[in-house]
Amino acid sequence: MNSVWTESTSSPQFEQLKKDIKTDVLIIGGGMAGILCGYMLKERGIDCVIVEAERICGGITKNTTAKITVQHGLIYDKIIREFDKDTAQMYYRANKSALERYKNLCKSISCDFEEKDSYVYTVNKLSKIEKELRALEEIDCPASFLTSLPLPFSVLGAIGIKDQAQFHPLKFVYAIAKDLRIYEKTKVLELIPNGAITGRGKIYADKIVVATHFPFINKHGLYFLKMYQHRSYVLGLKNASNVHGMFVDESKTGMSFRNHRDLLLLGGGSHRTGEKGGCWQELEEFARKHYPKSEIVYKWATQDCMTLDGIPYIGRYSNLTSDLYVATGFNKWGMTSAMVAAEILSDMLTGKENPFASVFSPSRTILRAQLAANASKAILNLLTPTVPRCPHLGCALKYNSEEHSWDCPCHGSRFTEDKKLIDNPATDGFK
Repeated sequence: MNSVWTESTSSPQFEQLKKDIKTDVLIIGGGMAGILCGYMLKERGIDCVIVEAERICGGITKNTTAKITVQHGLIYDKIIREFDKDTAQMYYRANKSALERYKNLCKSISCDFEEKDSYVYTVNKLSKIEKELRALEEIDCPASFLTSLPLPFSVLGAIGIKDQAQFHPLKFVYAIAKDLRIYEKTKVLELIPNGAITGRGKIYADKIVVATHFPFINKHGLYFLKMYQHRSYVLGLKNASNVHGMFVDESKTGMSFRNHRDLLLLGGGSHRTGEKGGCWQELEEFARKHYPKSEIVYKWATQDCMTLDGIPYIGRYSNLTSDLYVATGFNKWGMTSAMVAAEILSDMLTGKENPFASVFSPSRTILRAQLAANASKAILNLLTPTVPRCPHLGCALKYNSEEHSWDCPCHGSRFTEDKKLIDNPATDGFK
């Protein structure tokens, strides 16, 4: 179940921390967001250490479909409705800046970078597409309306945005990571004043960034209420069509398409972690029907943190925690959002004002409809009298027969059949 990215490149290795050290900034988590943040801080002359509990990019980053775009589903109409036009425009500008930063960096990195047009389509709700087009016009984002796409089914309508991008995420991140101060197999056990304790040494730091996908500190920030996790599945198909772009359904349970070299990457089968969904079976049935001559050569899954309002949480971990920062809740758009996070956090950590920081502030209002859904899901599950229980906050785990794992429907922690941790926010396996 390795992704095409894992199978087509070799990862660098970094030593394990075995002594006490000091640094200006400690970044906990060696995924795309953490490494980009470390890279930008190093560019500014800031001493920075990145620690990763396993291997860098061994979690979510290796399983992305690696689309870099300002088009995050139908996000702009939603932001205008829930916030205002200015917030939507700032979100767009932040992601446009991230896209341009990738384009510049990738000029000197061999990472299969390609500029591609991006599309969001609908098969049954044209009104949503029409509203998003009006929102994009309001914020001055050039976009086009289409009624036909190079996909094996008809669409009611689609929005196209030109000159977006796709790449090989691991080739890119390994290239920028090679000169950074990184410790692998170094798990943070506890935060202390001005630092952290790991299994083999203490790290003393003036400031700390938590970039662990789902934040692991429960007593601040209410992230266990502000987010849930969503699983998605991918097939790498040989002998399938070249779609000449990046395509995603406006529905959370729809399908996505992009090519990588001679492969078609077909995504879908999505569901909330711990619940039932289409999984790979849905994708395999689709491939048999629409690409009958294709061959499945890769098969993998990923998991995304979903926020209350569709905007990531980037900035101060909470109003009560000074010198502690976070980057999380990328809502299935981890590549662009990781760059946005790195740009915002590197400014904040060096005392520079970032024009987009307020849009992504983790301390913005939590009074959204999704909050009630998250809370009721957690309460219902906590009252379910079954075992095993998740060590994170005690929710009842559900067995995932498709992936042979135990999954938490409250906050998305996952475990192997022999009780070992796969995905956080839990920090250890269950008993």
